[in-house]
Amino acid sequence: MPDELCEHLLGVGEAQPRTPDGCEECLRTGDQWVHLRLCMKCGHVGCCNDSKNKHASKHVRASGHPVVRSFEPGERWLYCYPDDLFYDPGAAS
Repeated sequence: MPDELCEHLLGVGEAQPRTPDGCEECLRTGDQWVHLRLCMKCGHVGCCNDSKNKHASKHVRASGHPVVRSFEPGERWLYCYPDDLFYDPGAAS
């Protein structure tokens, strides 16, 4: 990873999704989502901010877990909420 990344992204591990079929809360309530995000700390799968419930952001605020990864097929980018920083390992050379 490049030097300009924040400490949260530099220290990120890999988490296994707790609900690989979709947003944890939306699956429970029968709601829908637009895109999914995976918490890199605990594996929570939540819906993105384009979804009406914004469960990924709510999880970050409630848990303090700073980094999510896109949980969309073919996407591997990471986002650090506290530092408002995106990192796409597929774009790095």
